[in-house]
Amino acid sequence: MRGGKLLTLMSTGTTCETRLKHLAGVRSVVIKLGTQLLSDSSGRLDVDFISKIATQVAGLWSRGVRVSIVSSGAIGAGLRELNLSKRPTDLAKLQATAAVGQRRLMDVWAGAFAAHAMPVGQILLTREDIDQRQRFLNLRNTIGALHEMGAVPIINENDTVSTDEIVKITFGDNDLLAAGVTHALHADLLVLLSVVDGVLDEAGNSVRLVENLDEAQQLVRTEKSQLGKGGMNSKFAAARQVTEAGCALVVANGREESVLTNLLAGQEVGTMFLPALRKRSSWARWIGSVRPEGTIIVDDGAARAVSEKNRSLLPAGVVKVEGTFEPGAVVAVAREDGHVVARGLTNYSSADVLRIAGRKTADVRGLLGDAAYDEVVHRDNLIAG
Repeated sequence: MRGGKLLTLMSTGTTCETRLKHLAGVRSVVIKLGTQLLSDSSGRLDVDFISKIATQVAGLWSRGVRVSIVSSGAIGAGLRELNLSKRPTDLAKLQATAAVGQRRLMDVWAGAFAAHAMPVGQILLTREDIDQRQRFLNLRNTIGALHEMGAVPIINENDTVSTDEIVKITFGDNDLLAAGVTHALHADLLVLLSVVDGVLDEAGNSVRLVENLDEAQQLVRTEKSQLGKGGMNSKFAAARQVTEAGCALVVANGREESVLTNLLAGQEVGTMFLPALRKRSSWARWIGSVRPEGTIIVDDGAARAVSEKNRSLLPAGVVKVEGTFEPGAVVAVAREDGHVVARGLTNYSSADVLRIAGRKTADVRGLLGDAAYDEVVHRDNLIAG
């Protein structure tokens, strides 16, 4: 059994027991593969490697584990198909490259699973598919139907129509997209496969188990690969999302032999981020995965109330508002130093939050009449973190 640094005081045996505790009951897993991992030494899609992944997925499927794959690689594949020496900087050409590459990417995945008599289904997503509640639910239903029909979902960001995502890298090389899919499915486990052996500390040693995200993030390297666009920071962002929702996450080297099979068997593969003890509901998971439309700045008392005591956000604790939003929008709740302590669905528009900021409930009713709510964000629509 391999060694490795722990951000705990557990023995190696206890670490394996901890892994098995969280992996033994896994029935739904989301697996994300990055661009560099999917490419061979010449930069082309590595067909043999993808076939090996498909074989492992087929093995998990035969054991009753439903697998959804989030696959990067469309733009990289398009570069090779079009004989381009470098990634275009023009948006239209970049999207065209993705369109050509996405077809090639799906061909390779379809061929790999055909060897196991398993069909695949293509799902292309934009950020709005996560942010909008109905589309979020539609995503869950579609993937669920594919699983029922014995098909493996192959999910990617829709670079052919995305604009903010493709330029600003909002999803972070599909790490955050994979987290959103994990939320939608209420999956038990998210596996981020990369070209390194999990999270590495400053000395290059593997960190096998993470209980405290903040402590671990201070130790890791942050460089990004040449082809990928995420890096370790996006993996920590994904880990924060899913572990706070009660889901385990593993970052591992996808090139390790039988990586998925060994990982699900509880072996010390990669780095495991332990989940929170309490699982969030599907509703709360959605709130946690949506991009906030604005931020409500609160005083220290209100920050403690919403993040530590599970209380609603009241007008009296509001200091100011950043951004413009309407009632029903997901907003971040932050302290005056900018640290986000919660997010939730606001009962008020940004303009009305400004009007009632710092006021008591009786004053709010005097200002807004029948349109007044006691809470800016009710605790049932609020999640800490």
